[in-house]
Amino acid sequence: MSPTPNAGRHRPAALVAAGILLSRIIGLVRERVFGYYFGVTAEADAFRAAFRIPNLLQNLFGEGVLSASFIPVYASLAKHDEREEASRVAGAVFSILALVVSALVLVGVVAAPWLVDLIAAGFPAGKRELTVSLVRILFPGAGLLVLSAWCLGVLNSHHRFFLSYASPVVWNVAMIAALITFGRRSTLASLAVWLAWGSVVGSALQVLVQLPTVMAVAGRIRLSLAARSAHVRDVLRNFGPVFIGRGVVQISAYVDAWIASFLISGSVAALTYAQTLAVLPVSLFGMSVAASELPAMSSLRGDDATVATTMRTRLEGGLRDIAFWIIPSAVAFLAIGDVVAGVVYQNGRFDRSTAVWVWLILAGSAVGLLPTTLARLYSASLYAMRDTKTPFRFAVVRVSLGILLGYTFALPLRVALGLPPRWGAAAIAIASSIASCVEFVLLRRAVGQRVGPTAIDRLAAIWGAAALAAAASWAVRVVLPVSNPLGAGAIVIGVYGAVYFLATSAFGVENDNPISRRVRLRKRPPH
Repeated sequence: MSPTPNAGRHRPAALVAAGILLSRIIGLVRERVFGYYFGVTAEADAFRAAFRIPNLLQNLFGEGVLSASFIPVYASLAKHDEREEASRVAGAVFSILALVVSALVLVGVVAAPWLVDLIAAGFPAGKRELTVSLVRILFPGAGLLVLSAWCLGVLNSHHRFFLSYASPVVWNVAMIAALITFGRRSTLASLAVWLAWGSVVGSALQVLVQLPTVMAVAGRIRLSLAARSAHVRDVLRNFGPVFIGRGVVQISAYVDAWIASFLISGSVAALTYAQTLAVLPVSLFGMSVAASELPAMSSLRGDDATVATTMRTRLEGGLRDIAFWIIPSAVAFLAIGDVVAGVVYQNGRFDRSTAVWVWLILAGSAVGLLPTTLARLYSASLYAMRDTKTPFRFAVVRVSLGILLGYTFALPLRVALGLPPRWGAAAIAIASSIASCVEFVLLRRAVGQRVGPTAIDRLAAIWGAAALAAAASWAVRVVLPVSNPLGAGAIVIGVYGAVYFLATSAFGVENDNPISRRVRLRKRPPH
């Protein structure tokens, strides 16, 4: 059988998704173990808040920024057999990155008390002191994860997608090992410290597992701080707007945590539990498609009309793939979010009441899940066209709107409406969803002006299939006991997935997933 026209496009995305899926599964195991020991205690709040601060380094200098600034330049050089110049660019970027990040790690360790006051101003003294200690431990590990993102940029440019996205497995395993080893013989405060050290060890391992393959595909890399190369200057020039844009986005996340620190105890932890679940489909399906398309779109050559047509075709294929997976994820979060949270987290200190709380927040995130994920691909297309300023401007709009709505919804409006305190964290999620919808509309219009309008085939059919799956799963959950969240939840989620795949196939929704391919082959008339 001859390969399908989309086979070449789908394979890189499948490799990215496979790597992300493996690392996310282990990450969910880590979260389940974390929930068992910490629940929504004060120590859980402290660790979650502390983890956000050094993680700023990874988010600012890591995968998103390097993907937008480094990969388009490096991938183009590698694609057109300019390997010596590509190695020179990779070495210079690594050297500059290592120097800057090392300085910022030192500043972060020294300035930890002030940073904690910025992100968790509502914490009482004891919780604040623990958070400061954890921040100082975690900062060096975050610096190592930035260097891991450089490895990812090199590997992706050479179409080695799986290893770069699967490497966080070792980081998660190191943290799980710390929790299990010290969990039963330590206080929660001491366990939080051991877990922080486990994160640092895991960060180092994540870099080490990628280095041999990086050296094999990139050849001899010359470390140098020289920025005389026009290509290095191009990377640095692109880096600025993306770095600022990424920083603006991070401000939003930190403001969310800051607002949550003034809500009832456990709000920071509950918000993080929900965000971990909400980000999972975005990472699996949005990131996998955007990450695989960025090097391909960056390497397009030809006249403007040809490039625009090719890019529009790739965009529409990617949008369709994203919608096929993200729509059922959003509907599942809305309809059976407590079941999902129960399967992943519910054990030990994470009880049924906490699962329902996380569901409330998940429902708020579900509203903006599809536009948030589609926006990643639109941003990637602009980065491929070497336009880093447009996504930055729209990120500023999203973040500004999100902060304004987040504060208004979670504090004065919630109080004025007389809503329970637990609604505060959900209000933050709803505000973020609304802001994401606005950014999506702006990005879609900007891309459409350059490559032409884009559309998603059979969108109504996908929504209809997800609605049928939700109805079927609700019918099953009514008769199953909530006292067994893992077993009953697995059945409910299994029914949801089965009905969705069967319904999309029955509705004729085309997608390159194994079930759809098998159904289409059975329906194909004999030659």
